[in-house]
Amino acid sequence: MTTVTTGRIHSWDLSTGVDGPGTRFVLFVSGCPLRCLYCANPDTWHMRDGREVTVDEVMKEIERYRPFVTAAGGGVTVTGGEPLLQRAFTAALLRRCKEAGLHTALDTSGFLGARAGDELLADTDLVLLDVKSFDVAAYRALTGGELAPTLNFATRLDRLGVPVWIRYVLVPGRTDAPETVDGLAAFLSGLGNVDRVDVLPFHKLGAPKYEALGIPFPLEDTPVPGPALTERVREQFRSHGLAAQ
Repeated sequence: MTTVTTGRIHSWDLSTGVDGPGTRFVLFVSGCPLRCLYCANPDTWHMRDGREVTVDEVMKEIERYRPFVTAAGGGVTVTGGEPLLQRAFTAALLRRCKEAGLHTALDTSGFLGARAGDELLADTDLVLLDVKSFDVAAYRALTGGELAPTLNFATRLDRLGVPVWIRYVLVPGRTDAPETVDGLAAFLSGLGNVDRVDVLPFHKLGAPKYEALGIPFPLEDTPVPGPALTERVREQFRSHGLAAQ
């Protein structure tokens, strides 16, 4: 008997440069265990709000764009939401993409990293790891979750030799403390698989989604970081030998 693997997705899109190398087919899955205060996609929080699809249906859509994606040195990125909340679906999709000769990337907070089996990670060419903060209390206040699972996952990825791009969202007053940034930079510099660190300035582009959902945007009054602060944080990562941008 053939088992059909299904998952619940929010949408898909094409992007260049920010979701992995080259032009990417980016699949947004539904459902996330965290509630980051700066989340730009609150419409992906609940799995029940997603559209149910099979892996075959997703692959059919990917194949439509394969010539464009591969010509631009890209591939497929699974993001969310949190892809590891739908572990079986994500694993099946990554396997099919690898079998099709496509570069694969997994965008995750690492909070559910323990759910990612070695086989799933073997089918993952790159992990985009979102480290929300290196301060335990700040991480909890910012996300509602715990920091340790992400750090454990980062260490495991290093042990397995899976390449990683770190994503660090810079929020004034919450993730910009120099000692916190230095602590994370020192931790990352001890890993051998971190290819780069993307310092992403906090923005409010998702605010209209909160309004549409009838929920308040928690950081409505928080200023976006200016160029000087953003560069200071990037330079802190660079001072530890990391490629930051």
